[in-house]
Amino acid sequence: MDVQIVLGSISDKEIAKKAVDVLKEFGVEYDVTVASAHRTPERVENVIKEAHEKGAKVFIAIAGLAAHLPGVVASKTVKPVIGVPVDSNLDGIDALLSIAQMPSGIPVACVGIGRGDNAALLACEIIATKDETIQEKLRKYRGRMAEKIEHDANALGL
Repeated sequence: MDVQIVLGSISDKEIAKKAVDVLKEFGVEYDVTVASAHRTPERVENVIKEAHEKGAKVFIAIAGLAAHLPGVVASKTVKPVIGVPVDSNLDGIDALLSIAQMPSGIPVACVGIGRGDNAALLACEIIATKDETIQEKLRKYRGRMAEKIEHDANALGL
């Protein structure tokens, strides 16, 4: 298992699905679970411990409101943690700032509000530092994006 995805609440399921879809596309193994930094801190610790035992390389933590989950995960592992803020209140700005403004020494990468897909792509890029197969899949993925833009530019017709 390469990526452990942790949702702070079941209501974050659609954002997790975006991440899962990308990880499936790239053939990256993952686990997904729900664990709350505030309501089930022991569960969070157990999830991290089990993920380490399964060989997790990257953690994705999805959380809204105060969004402490990514920081708590980061405090319990030296593996990269990617935080995904959820638009649950204040247009998600509260969650975005909670994740982006981590204190010195415990960094968390932060993607845009609701961007489970970008979190998964970043996880793939991290894994690709030691996996040439994922590197090649990323190159092809970006090539397809560039082809789409060229197609769109040619189809504009204005």
